[in-house]
Amino acid sequence: MAKMEVKTSLLDNMIGVGDMVLLEPLNEETFINNLKKRFDHNEIYTYIGSVVVSVNPYRSLPIYSPEKVEDYRNRNFYELSPHIFALSDEAYRSLRDQDKDQCILITGESGAGKTEASKLVMSYVAAVCGKGAEVNQVKEQLLQSNPVLEAFGNAKTVRNDNSSRFGKYMDIEFDFKGDPLGGVISNYLLEKSRVVKQPRGERNFHVFYQLLSGASEELLNKLKLERDFSRYNYLSLDSARVNGVDDAANFRTVRNAMQIVGFMDHEAESVLEVVAAVLKLGNIEFKPESRVNGLDESKIKDKNELKEICELTGIDQSVLERAFSFRTVEAKQEKVSTTLNVAQAYYARDALAKNLYSRLFSWLVNRINESIKAQTKVRKKVMGVLDIYGFEIFEDNSFEQFIINYCNEKLQQIFIELTLKEEQEEYIREDIEWTHIDYFNNAIICDLIENNTNGILAMLDEECLRPGTVTDETFLEKLNQVCATHQHFESRMSKCSRFLNDTSLPHSCFRIQHYAGKVLYQVEGFVDKNNDLLYRDLSQAMWKAGHTLIKSLFPEGNPAKINLKRPPTAGSQFKASVATLMKNLQTKNPNYIRCIKPNDKKAAHIFNEALVCHQIRYLGLLENVRVRRAGYAFRQAYEPCLERYKMLCKQTWPHWKGPARAGVEVLFNELEIPVEEYSFGRSKIFIRNPRTLFKLEDLRKQRLEDLATLIQKIYRGWKCRTHFLLMRKSQIVIAAWYRRYAQQKRYRQIKSSALVIQSYIRGWKARKILRELKHQKRCEEAATTIAAYWHGTQVRREYRKFFRANAGKKIYEFTIQRIVQKYFLEMKTKMPSLSPIDKNWPSRPYLFLDSTHKELKRIFHLWRCKKYRDQFTDQKKLIYEEKLEASELFKDKKALYPSSVGQPFQGAYLEINKNPKYKKLKDAIEEKIIIAEVVNKINRANGKSTSRIFLLTNNNLLLADQKSGQIKSEVPLVDVTKVSMSSQNDGFFAIHLKEGSEAASKGDFLFSSDHLIEMATKLYRTTLSQTKQKLNIEISDEFLVQFRQDKVCVKFIQGSQKNGSVPTCKRKNNRLLEVAVP
Repeated sequence: MAKMEVKTSLLDNMIGVGDMVLLEPLNEETFINNLKKRFDHNEIYTYIGSVVVSVNPYRSLPIYSPEKVEDYRNRNFYELSPHIFALSDEAYRSLRDQDKDQCILITGESGAGKTEASKLVMSYVAAVCGKGAEVNQVKEQLLQSNPVLEAFGNAKTVRNDNSSRFGKYMDIEFDFKGDPLGGVISNYLLEKSRVVKQPRGERNFHVFYQLLSGASEELLNKLKLERDFSRYNYLSLDSARVNGVDDAANFRTVRNAMQIVGFMDHEAESVLEVVAAVLKLGNIEFKPESRVNGLDESKIKDKNELKEICELTGIDQSVLERAFSFRTVEAKQEKVSTTLNVAQAYYARDALAKNLYSRLFSWLVNRINESIKAQTKVRKKVMGVLDIYGFEIFEDNSFEQFIINYCNEKLQQIFIELTLKEEQEEYIREDIEWTHIDYFNNAIICDLIENNTNGILAMLDEECLRPGTVTDETFLEKLNQVCATHQHFESRMSKCSRFLNDTSLPHSCFRIQHYAGKVLYQVEGFVDKNNDLLYRDLSQAMWKAGHTLIKSLFPEGNPAKINLKRPPTAGSQFKASVATLMKNLQTKNPNYIRCIKPNDKKAAHIFNEALVCHQIRYLGLLENVRVRRAGYAFRQAYEPCLERYKMLCKQTWPHWKGPARAGVEVLFNELEIPVEEYSFGRSKIFIRNPRTLFKLEDLRKQRLEDLATLIQKIYRGWKCRTHFLLMRKSQIVIAAWYRRYAQQKRYRQIKSSALVIQSYIRGWKARKILRELKHQKRCEEAATTIAAYWHGTQVRREYRKFFRANAGKKIYEFTIQRIVQKYFLEMKTKMPSLSPIDKNWPSRPYLFLDSTHKELKRIFHLWRCKKYRDQFTDQKKLIYEEKLEASELFKDKKALYPSSVGQPFQGAYLEINKNPKYKKLKDAIEEKIIIAEVVNKINRANGKSTSRIFLLTNNNLLLADQKSGQIKSEVPLVDVTKVSMSSQNDGFFAIHLKEGSEAASKGDFLFSSDHLIEMATKLYRTTLSQTKQKLNIEISDEFLVQFRQDKVCVKFIQGSQKNGSVPTCKRKNNRLLEVAVP
């Protein structure tokens, strides 16, 4: 709604009908169409009198902001558009101002938005009540209890991603000012069977997934868990991840909420340890083992999981293992121990997991109650919020659905009773004649279920306690005997069944005609789920746990407190809880929120009329409307009624002087509304038919348009008159200001003219005086100038001979100085780049500057070379020094040299330090390796080549085998006398050794390498560095090589093209070795 719109009634700008009581005509089709129309316009709330119908939008809407809270605060219920805040405000104000305890009943099926509705109610109450540090702490604890209970009690189902799998009733306690003091939470029937088994497409409780996703690695290791969901049998994998749900972030939220609510760190850790133990229980598997007596006994397959569970819980492993394999039955003074087969062992394991989790959940609720309970003992006002399961009709309905639907029957019963009671009380209070209203009373269905003698729950308990063989089939037979004639009970064997021959009703089922429709229940599992037995051996094993929390959850396991009396069944416990809840609700003023799910896809903007129709039927909404409008459809206090419709009567418009009731009577008489269409109460007017109200609204709308036209006419007249008076006043002001401006302007002109005349006269006088002074000054200057010229003439005559003798030399020096100055200034702008290889230099302008020009060029080149060298690192300087050395040694001498100029000298071509193949070689060399390269060593006998690793260190030259890395030869550098090579484009070179040295025993070495220039240069520099003597580099196409005792001539010749680009070496005779170079 726009900011400028002001709503004073529910009827203003209404989309569809805001209150279903006013719907005309009233039938199922119009009811659904009205809901759909409002849903399509994002109006998700609709009233049925004081009942709020909420349609889940499955998306966020901007209707819950703090501004909205302020809009609905302290406003009449029907004053603004339907909203959950209106009901919350009405309940809170009734509690605060009228001292009436309130309860808000939120019902609907799973996925209809009940949990969100309860959160909105609590958040609104928290926002509008008092402030202060203590009050804010109480509010925060009440609100933060929700995330904790949702994590442990909610799960993803096929209908809802955050479905409450337990019933919750919270009493919020207030003081006399309306400030919250604390609260008490009651929980009903946690769906603990979900712990061990989930339907397809559904998940286990949220906390299991949140723990595995959000816990740190340290915490998971402490809990002996792994992050992978597939490791745990109790977690369904097909829906482990939910779109839009961040389990890790939700885990952090839950831990923070537990801290705010008041959980100590060790308590939170204990809770997580119990959750981990439940998870790991599902991984225990059993195998059959035959005993001597022929009976089957179960044994645990893998005891590792059992060991970790015992470490977590502090239970003796042998005790827990025995509890899974044996069952002890006590009767009076006797004890009988029997073995469990595999099926019974799995039953015992699942029963323990369900009981452990269920009791943990109850402990959590009690622990939260301890934190949020009121600390003072003053009298308190109470507002209860009931968020409980809606009516459930599934394909397979079991004991859980039976119990849930029984609870909904009781809620429907109290809803009808309290609604009729409220209507009747208002009629009596307003002195209106009460007319009897026919409605369906579902007490007969409640009696069918809860009757103490022949009710279904009583017969189920009786069957569970009966000695002998008890099965689900015997229970169904008993139902057929006792309930056969009941009109709301049907089974295949019942006498009144109309489906006696209908195969759609199986033998193992029975059907109950609930107020919401017929529900078919599978009788399988009723007896076991009602018994809810946990073997005493497991209870005692849990009590023996070293884990404080687990021990406290199983008090019946204490041997000192053994009670042979059978524990109450699940059905009887729930029946007692529902009875207590009903008694509690009847003491409070009820407020209802009916939640509806628009579609099964959990998608926005989709309205499934068939699904909504089904919910409308089982919620009894149409019946609720009929009850509400059975007498009078609309009622309103006299003051707001008169205020809204007073413009329809001349006597009441614009102000009525008398009592409001009298004004309404005059108004209705003037409008000639039939007397049977309305009645006057003590404080309200009651209108019987919605058509009468809509007629009033139409008349009011037409009258408002007429009044708007009148107001526009009067306003326009006033605006024109006001504008004329303003224009007239403005004209007078403008005229006055203009006359003032004209006089000021005339005065400024006269003043300016006088100043001009004065300035002209003063100027004329000044110029006259100036001319006289100038004439006098010129006379004085003329006399001075004549005297100076005269004296100058005398001086020049005297010194003329000296001037002529020196003038030429000075003019020459000045000219030369100017030419040199101009030369240097031009050179400044013509300087070449700083690159040392740039040979450009500006031409000299004058011949006499030739030597200076050359010297300048030399100095500039030396300077830029220095600047270039200053940029070098030490490593780069070394590379250039080696390149310079190579240039001095081989330039214009060796044909291979030009191709090596552009190749950087790397030295270590083999990564000896990194390659594990050469680890042995690396360990044998302690000095720094300067060159590591593979060369071809020429065989002295036949000229063939062999690959060798050539290594040059600071003091030695080494040859090693390429494959094994074994050192073959080691030559000290002091024994190297000369290096010989050809002048051609080949890589052959000979290393000559000192005669008589140990290394020269086999003669000189002849090698071929692709990096000849680099190897020769580095060998030259290293030898010079170590021996302080220059190594002789001989470049010749013929040279002698010492092979053992013989001297062989190595001769280089031009080879044929057929050899390709590879030089070949061939031994001609004992004295000649030819190398063919292409």
